[in-house]
Amino acid sequence: MFLFKNKKEVVGIDIGSSSVKVVQLKNNNGSFQLLNAGIYPLPPEAIVDNTLMDSSSIARVVKNLVASLGIKIKDVACSISGNSVIIRKIVLPAMPQEELEDQISWEAEQYIPFDINDVNMDFQILSPDSNDPSKMNVLLVASKKDIINDYLAVFSEAGMKLSVVDIDSFAVQNAFEVNHDYNSEDILALVNIGASIMNINVIKDGITLFTRDVQMGGNLYTEEIQKQLGLSSSDAETGKLLAHESNNTPLQNVILKVNETISQEIRRSLDFYNSTASDERISGVFISGGCSKVYNLIGTISEKIGLKVERLNPFAKLKYTEKDFDPEFLQEIAPFMAVPVGLAIRRVGDK
Repeated sequence: MFLFKNKKEVVGIDIGSSSVKVVQLKNNNGSFQLLNAGIYPLPPEAIVDNTLMDSSSIARVVKNLVASLGIKIKDVACSISGNSVIIRKIVLPAMPQEELEDQISWEAEQYIPFDINDVNMDFQILSPDSNDPSKMNVLLVASKKDIINDYLAVFSEAGMKLSVVDIDSFAVQNAFEVNHDYNSEDILALVNIGASIMNINVIKDGITLFTRDVQMGGNLYTEEIQKQLGLSSSDAETGKLLAHESNNTPLQNVILKVNETISQEIRRSLDFYNSTASDERISGVFISGGCSKVYNLIGTISEKIGLKVERLNPFAKLKYTEKDFDPEFLQEIAPFMAVPVGLAIRRVGDK
């Protein structure tokens, strides 16, 4: 979302709290071909509360993963989320884009709880205001400069150039729109649940209506399994991933309890949107992120919110050859790859 002015291809790199994910796509007249995809774990505590604590280790993982995939492109698109990002839908007097570019800093000051000089900002004009045609709806996005600088430093150390900074929720939306058919009148919730953060984005016809990041994710399962069953961190992580294949009732009960907690948080967010959105109600939910593989989570969410919940597949419509990619491998990693696929769709200079 920030920066630069031409249309070179980028490699999408998602630096999550537990792993680095990389995707490279080729745009063939509006359809996308998968050229590379990979995932590699980060050392424990490399990222804590969305803060890059061990930049050198992160840069080393990025560099090694990109090299192992044979990727030559140096321009990177990455994304951020959490407390470092401010996303606001605001109403402003209608004006041309060029005029708003000149005024946005002044307009944004009242919505951003940081010094305006300490943030990078971007905006998108969404639509005329339905209540007053002399006004317009604008999506305002801001992030603290020191967060962006941390990512610039990591990619520089990895021998790459950070050319596009996006938001996790919007990257997931890109991946969804390229890979799934949907009715433009439908209001859909895209829920991406990573290791430590959950991104919720409610959209209609490509426009964000509501977005929220929640500091909750797959680590909650690992912590509860450790605490309740007395397992090590690595054994708890293994148990979380393999619970659907086991007959371990105590393990499954812990997971089902955490499923309830996460589902309740999703319901709370969607209820908040529905309560503020007049008669427009969410009609479906797509879930992505590593947690979408957790034992019975999708079923629990569906039961809790009373809607059909589907797993987002970021590879559904991408072209690839089976000699280059094992379909089972893609199916296995797909839940983790919505963000990097969405990033790889971007180009340097995109708005």
